Amino acid sequence: MSKNIIIALDFDSGDQALKFLDRLDPNLCRVKVGKELFTASGPQLVKEIVSRNFDVFLDLKFHDIPNTVARAVSVAADLGVWMLNVHASGGKAMLEGARESLEPFGEQRPLLIGVTVLTSLSKEDLEQIGVPTNPEEQVSKLAFLARDAGLDGVVCSAAETRLLRAQLPDGFILVTPGIRRPEDASGDQKRVVGPAEAIQNGSNYLVVGRPITRADSPNAALVEFNSAVASVS
Repeated sequence: MSKNIIIALDFDSGDQALKFLDRLDPNLCRVKVGKELFTASGPQLVKEIVSRNFDVFLDLKFHDIPNTVARAVSVAADLGVWMLNVHASGGKAMLEGARESLEPFGEQRPLLIGVTVLTSLSKEDLEQIGVPTNPEEQVSKLAFLARDAGLDGVVCSAAETRLLRAQLPDGFILVTPGIRRPEDASGDQKRVVGPAEAIQNGSNYLVVGRPITRADSPNAALVEFNSAVASVS
């Protein structure tokens, strides 16, 4: 089975995350460790999750001067993660430095993707931080920057994936957060779609959090998401 679903482990502690993972089959999904969980439990938890045969997307969104980001990316790769990310808005030099820091890992290197525009941001939010354009235009601009810097792909809303898939190479990875079924609350995500639509729009990997982690039966919810993906892939 193609593992398109990435479950966001948005838990307060490593113990909670590991108990949740006890209920999942690593052959049916991948998992994401973000800032909250990483701050609570650190690199050791990531190593433990990797040892359980889960592919880990380390979602720390590095954004700093090029040398600092390059070192951080290299250290993250040492944890054995499957994929990690940096903010594309950090600029081409930062992105290239991050990519180059992974070259010594050879075939064991993790995928490196760029964060374009957070799915919580609207046009009004971008204007407030001095970006006088709409999210779709900014996402496209940053996606091309990431491609030119040699990254493997980007994080983007499914609202932008159809456009990006038409403009960028087939092998360029599109990772989409904010995936919800019709019955799921949108939470703090403003640009969201369902799993089938996201795949149809061109997404490769779908990040799903609360609809699975807070479900009465996480496995049943995961099966439902995988079935939706399989119906169109």
